[in-house]
Formats: sequence, C-alpha cells, structure tokens
Amino acid sequence: MKSFLLKSGFGIENLSLEDVSEPKPGPGEVLVKMRAWSLNYRDLLVVRGVYAPKLRFPFQILSDGVGEVVQTGLNVSRVQVGQRVAGAFMQKWVEGRFDEEKAKSSLGGNIPGIAAEYVVLDAEAVVQVPSHLTDEEAATLPCAALTAWNALVSSGQLTAGETVLVQGTGGVSIFALQFAHMLGARVIVTSSSDDKLERALDLGASDGINYRATPEWGAAARHLTADRGVDHVVEVGGAGTLPQALHAVRHGGHISLIGILTGGEFNPIPILMKGVCVQGIFVGSCEMFEAMNRAIDLNKLKPVVDRVFPFAELPQALGYMESGSHFGKIVISA
Repeated sequence: MKSFLLKSGFGIENLSLEDVSEPKPGPGEVLVKMRAWSLNYRDLLVVRGVYAPKLRFPFQILSDGVGEVVQTGLNVSRVQVGQRVAGAFMQKWVEGRFDEEKAKSSLGGNIPGIAAEYVVLDAEAVVQVPSHLTDEEAATLPCAALTAWNALVSSGQLTAGETVLVQGTGGVSIFALQFAHMLGARVIVTSSSDDKLERALDLGASDGINYRATPEWGAAARHLTADRGVDHVVEVGGAGTLPQALHAVRHGGHISLIGILTGGEFNPIPILMKGVCVQGIFVGSCEMFEAMNRAIDLNKLKPVVDRVFPFAELPQALGYMESGSHFGKIVISA
C-alpha cells in the first residue's frame, strides 16, 4: 500500500510517497481503508519540525481522516466491518478528563499518523460519522471541528444570545462560526480579507472586522457589543493577538486558547483585572466527538471545504495551506 512518510528529515520537500506493508489489526483494533483526509496547521508544524523536533524517521503524518472498517481484531464488538468511521485525534482520550497519557496518544504527532491507504486504529477510539456528509466533509471533523466544539460547547458552555468573537477563517474558526450560529449566538469574525469576511457573513456571522484596516479590532468588537464585550473569544493567534482578545472580551468572559499563529508578548494583568477564564483547548474526547456528531446530524450542518487534492498531491496541499489563502478546510481524497 501507499504511505506518505517524512523519510529522513523535516520539510515538505522530504515527504515521500512509499510502498509499505499493509498493517494487520491486533486484539481490540480495527483496520480502516482510508477514503479521505484533511489538513490542520499542526500537520504543517510537524512537517517543518516545529511541533515534534525529536521525531524519529521514517514517520507517517496526518491526524484527520475518514474511511471504512474492513477488518476487526479479536474482542472487537463496538464497530463492525462496513461502517464508516473517523479516528479520534487522541487514541487514548475516550472519555473523562484530559491528562498527560491521553495527550501522548495524538495521531500524526506523538504516534504515527494516518497518511496511508490502510491504517490500524484502536476500536474504542473510532467514531461513526454523520451519514449526510461526503467522505471529504467527514474527514474535516476529528481535529478542527472537535476543537471548536470543545471550546464553545463542552468547555465554553455557550448559550443562545451570547456573542462569540472568531479570529480568521481557517478550519477551527469556520467551524466555531457554524456551531455558534447553529446554537443561536451572535458571531463577530476578524480577517485581513474583505472577501473572506463576506463569505463569513453568508455563513451566519453577524459582523466582520478587517484587522488590517482596523488594527485595534478589540475596541471595534467592544463597540459592536455596546462596550459590554464579547462572551467568548476563539483565540487562534496566540501571544500576538491575545492583547486585542483581552480588550474585546467582557469581564468574566471566556477565551479559548487554541492556536499559536503569531508571536509576541502580552500583559497578563487584564486576565486578573477582568476575571477572564483563559483555557487551553487541545481537541477533545471521543465522547465529545459523538455528541458533536449528533448535533451535526440533527442540524444537517455541512463543513466548509475550500479545496480537495488527490492523495499523491499531499505535499502540494501542505504548500497551499502554508500560503494562508484557504477558507475553511483543505482536504485530500483517496
């Protein structure tokens, strides 16, 4: 079978499509024939050598995808051959609280990923995906969608009528927009592109702020809430954008810290003075994944797929992600 490996070093140029042996499921495992994958910014960091600099080569990349169960190992009753499933981002986070052991089970970073025609996964850590989604749409769910769901729903406890500020129009941010709109919240979106802001408005955003035209976008967001401040911020920038996020959020508000797209320093005093909850979000559990899928199925929500690449063009897809021109998710098709 074919597999994409970082064979001997970091960098997109060192990705190699190789012929490798098809894996066999052991007890408690399932063999999945992959149909589609999706990219996350983390995948780019892994390939660059930023995310896991001590990675051992060769290493199979990617965390997100969907496929069909074609074989089960001994003592597997939870899933059956023929079912369409996605693997959980963290193979050991089935339920309960997050901990160090669960964090070390992340596909495509701590353990080998799923960029192959066939993969073996823990039977307890695969989740059936909504039937109304195409393979390409379903492949977007394990990391970006679940991160947004955890940020706003599982951890953020978002309720109708609240206001959410979403930074940018990448995968997590667009899912956060869709979930917040689905739950009856007001959504403010920031972007450097007026065209992308228009598309965000079409998806249900109430307001858009061009952060290049309005560098003090935190004040602009407060103005849109009559100076009360937003209830939730989906923070994907990191240190470089946190000062504006802290200005935008209300006293007692919630900031979900997800991304590290920008560098810089910030003053933590506003967290104290405004009583803000700043919570790191590292994807979520299988239990959260299944709850999210029920909501997606009930509301017939459709993920936003920007572009689909064939499997052989995975390096080109990573280059496209690096350009930052996408809106929503970048997908790979078998």
